[in-house]
Amino acid sequence: MTKKILISILFAGMAVIIYSCRSGENEENKEKSIINQAFLKNVKTEKPILSNLEQELILSGKVEFDPGKVVYYNPLISGIIERTYFSLGDKVQKGQTMLDIRSAELSALQSELIIARRNLQSVESMNEDKLISERELIEARSTFEKLQADLSLYGENKGGGVFAIKSPMTGYVVAKNASSGSTVSDGDAPLFTIADLSNVWIIANVYAGDLQSVKQGMSVEITTLAYPDEVFTGKVDALSQVFDPEEKVMKARIVMPNAALKFKPEMSVVVKVKAPPPPKGGRKDGTVFENGTAATSPPLGGLGGAYLSIPSDALIFDDNKYFVVVETAPEKFEIKEIQLQGHYQKSSYIRSGLNENDMVVVKNQLLVYSELKGK
Repeated sequence: MTKKILISILFAGMAVIIYSCRSGENEENKEKSIINQAFLKNVKTEKPILSNLEQELILSGKVEFDPGKVVYYNPLISGIIERTYFSLGDKVQKGQTMLDIRSAELSALQSELIIARRNLQSVESMNEDKLISERELIEARSTFEKLQADLSLYGENKGGGVFAIKSPMTGYVVAKNASSGSTVSDGDAPLFTIADLSNVWIIANVYAGDLQSVKQGMSVEITTLAYPDEVFTGKVDALSQVFDPEEKVMKARIVMPNAALKFKPEMSVVVKVKAPPPPKGGRKDGTVFENGTAATSPPLGGLGGAYLSIPSDALIFDDNKYFVVVETAPEKFEIKEIQLQGHYQKSSYIRSGLNENDMVVVKNQLLVYSELKGK
């Protein structure tokens, strides 16, 4: 084989290889084009909607019992607790025995009562025989009744210097500071606290920056860790006008029915305040929205206002900023940075960065964003 023939064969082989490569590139480009077309068919866009901002303000809070439906039992005399008949959290009935106290002071009063009773019986007998005056009978009866009333303040007289302390109301024991064998004195802390829990107070903390957003009568939603799938609804019953000096907050009160006893005193809760929509046609500051123009600043007087809204799923969070992808022409896209005013449920409200006629990509926006960022 001559040198000329070998060179011809080599050139022919190279031509085949080049043709094959170019053919492969064309097939790859063709496939890429098909994939892009198929991908673009799944891209979905929507126009922003001008709507009133519904925004939630999240407040921390806790459950408290109604202070008007609670009784604290403070010891009225010195003594020793012989026995207790209750535990923390128990439901008790009015008149139920809570504890027994032995007291030397009560023992002395018991002795005086016994003497007064015997004296009254003697005076009554003598009065029947006309041996003493009616006045002496009245005095003896008054002395006995006074001692009896005094002793009744301490509880039921069980004799031997022991008194049974009764529950003054029906409710639940929400605090206990009594145990068998412990000593008590007049002026000590309450031995027990009983509260009616059929209604409770939810006390929410309102910081200074949120004051204009929380008003009496506003609707709230309450959630707890104990019942994560359950939402309780109520209204702001009252708003304190004085800041708590320690927590530096104002207290909002929500009165909640508690027939099922799901709310426990001291339970932590999350309170979501939803503002009512602003007057139709504009914000509370008098700004009127014409031709669908969105607000460019937060509404005055708290939550609420008219803003462009988009589905929250359309948002892209990248580099500590929010972006959306906008279709500027068929199959042409652009990334826009936006400023958020707030979220509510599945909608996000835009403060700036978006126009009312923008076609926002709400499906497959992440893939388009990634492709645009990669160019």
